[in-house]
Amino acid sequence: MHLGVDSPVVDVFLRGGVPREARLLAARGLASTRGDERLAILALMAGDQDTVVAELATSTLADLPAEALAKYLTRADVPAELRDWFVLRGFTETSSAGAPLTPTTAQHVTHDRGGDAAPVVAAATDPPAEPEHPLLSSLPVPEKVRLAMLGRREQRAILIRDPNRMVASAVLSSPKLTDTEIEHFARMQNVSEEVLRVIGTHRTWTKNYAVAAALVKNSRTPPSVSMALLPRLQEREIKSLAVDRNIPESVRLAARKYLQVQEARRS
Repeated sequence: MHLGVDSPVVDVFLRGGVPREARLLAARGLASTRGDERLAILALMAGDQDTVVAELATSTLADLPAEALAKYLTRADVPAELRDWFVLRGFTETSSAGAPLTPTTAQHVTHDRGGDAAPVVAAATDPPAEPEHPLLSSLPVPEKVRLAMLGRREQRAILIRDPNRMVASAVLSSPKLTDTEIEHFARMQNVSEEVLRVIGTHRTWTKNYAVAAALVKNSRTPPSVSMALLPRLQEREIKSLAVDRNIPESVRLAARKYLQVQEARRS
C-alpha cells in the first residue's frame, strides 16, 4: 500500500523492478485509469532514482488542472495520506470541500473510484489498434513495452512470450491484467521460467487456487516455486503429481513425501 491506496497495480511499482520504459509511461500518467492509483503512482515516480523518470512525473503532476485536482482530493473515498502528499507539496492549497465541479473541470475527474474516466491527470485514451503477430514481435522494445502495459488482452498473450525479459515483465505490470490471464500464463509451456517465478511468488495471484495448481502442474515452473505451492493443493491433485512424469523429479518426490507425512499423521 502506498499513500493509503490499496491496489495491486500500485504494489507492482512499490516493489520495484518495473522496466524503465514502463516507469516512463507511468510518469506520463498512463499506468492506470483509476484516479487514486494514477496519482499514487505519479507520486512514486516523482521520487524515482532515475532523474528522467522523476522529472517527467514531476512535470506531469505540475500540469494537472489545479482546480480539478483540489476538488478530486476532497472526495470522501480519497485516502488522507494521498491528499496530504499533494497538500504538503503545494499542488493544492486546501483540502476543504469546494463548489460543485463545472463542466470544464468535470471532464478531468472521475466520480467513480473504479470508473473508466480519466481522473485528475491528462486524459489517456486506449492505444489505437496495433498490428498483431507476427508484426507485433518485430516492433522495437519500447513499443512492445508500451503495448504490454496498455494494449489489448490478445497483445499481452503474445508479448508474455517475448524473449526480452523487460517486455514480459511489463505484461505482468499491466494495470489491465486480469486474474483469468494470470491463470492462463501459469499454464503456458512457452513462457520463460522467470515469468512463472514472478507469478509464483506473487502473494495475491497465488491466493487463487487455480493459479497455484497450474504452476505446480507446469513442467516449466522452477521446482523451488512448485514445491512451495505444493501444500496448498488438494490431496487428490498431489496424488496425481506424485506419479506425473511430466513434472520435474524433485517436485514429484516432494509430492510423495508430502503424502507420506500426511498419512503418518493420520495413523
